[in-house]
Amino acid sequence: MEFPVYFWGIPAHLVFEILGYVAGFAFLMRERRLHGDTVDSENRAWLILAALLGALFGARLLALVEHSDEIGSDIPIIFLGGKTIVGGLLGGTIGIEVAKKIMGVSVRTGDVYVTPLIISMAIGRIGCFLTGLPDATYGYHTDFPWGVDFGDGPRHPTQLYGILALGSIWAFLEKWDTPVTGQRFQTFMALYLIWRITVDSIKDTTTVEWLGLTPIQWACVLGLLWFFTYGKPGERSIEDDHHPNV
Repeated sequence: MEFPVYFWGIPAHLVFEILGYVAGFAFLMRERRLHGDTVDSENRAWLILAALLGALFGARLLALVEHSDEIGSDIPIIFLGGKTIVGGLLGGTIGIEVAKKIMGVSVRTGDVYVTPLIISMAIGRIGCFLTGLPDATYGYHTDFPWGVDFGDGPRHPTQLYGILALGSIWAFLEKWDTPVTGQRFQTFMALYLIWRITVDSIKDTTTVEWLGLTPIQWACVLGLLWFFTYGKPGERSIEDDHHPNV
């Protein structure tokens, strides 16, 4: 296989990114239909918009920080970096929290996003893998038999590792009954952020490091602190949310 891959002249990354968005939205609707929701459709629509705006800003901002050493070069700032999943997740979370404050929503609203996010991110990672070196999501060179030659010798296919990690997180969450509203989303975020701190240590695309960690890894650390403090769900059960008079 030669990288990057194109489909009818269209970059594979763009194809799978769009497929990821479409699949994510479809599964979000499915989750709401099968398991219900903690907010009505109008409030959910506003929260989705807030999540998208926050995710776009967070993804671009963290990517810019990753490439901050290039600021001042001949490359315009707007073109530096790309988009980061970690920045998107944290930015989307902040966007939702801000919107909830404005709307006066006090219930946890994240559980319904978990399966759609996992599916969307996994599909997107296929596009990252097929893009190869230009996507800058590969790992160090390796002699392991599953190393992939993106054009400069076998490397850790960290994009594929990410898909396996997402599948493992989903399988764990599917088998774990979470009686506290919001705990499913918190656990997903915590596990994914821990995963990213781990796997990013073998990536070969870092341009900036602070105290041995990349900006993405530091963002993961800050995200974990948030999810285990302010972002920690209260001890209210799902049944309590459906029966508020209890």
